Amino acid sequence: MIYTKKGDRGQTGLFDGRRVAKNDAVIEAIGAVDELNATIGAATVKLTGIQNDLFAVGSQLAGYKTKVDLEARTKWLEAEIDRMWKEMPPLTNFILPRGQLHLARSVCRRAERALVAVSGQQLADSLKYLNRLSDYLFCLARYVNYQSRKPEVVWKA
Repeated sequence: MIYTKKGDRGQTGLFDGRRVAKNDAVIEAIGAVDELNATIGAATVKLTGIQNDLFAVGSQLAGYKTKVDLEARTKWLEAEIDRMWKEMPPLTNFILPRGQLHLARSVCRRAERALVAVSGQQLADSLKYLNRLSDYLFCLARYVNYQSRKPEVVWKA
């Protein structure tokens, strides 16, 4: 059954059994990570691994001990960023964000800010992962445009 009626009074449960208000900072952070996951899902199916990582981050926020090695996944993001960055022309100006991947990047930054609000030592890997993920999404947005020969639109001050 999808409904339990336990949340009808503004509370929700976490994996570790705690009940918290639906506007609690932890729930806000979980919601931001979930929104980021949905945004990435809309961007492209190639990002399934990242979506699985984001479920691990959300699970950690809710008190679940995940087996996903976010440190290794962060290193994978860094390797992908380095690979794409080498293939593209250098970035010399601010560019106007265009497309779903730039939207996902900005949602990622919001999720990162929400995570900082509840961050503890046990979330350090999650915070590092989200920080690198936003860099990856920025780079991927540029890379997709570069590969499809769509010119970047330079910001004019």
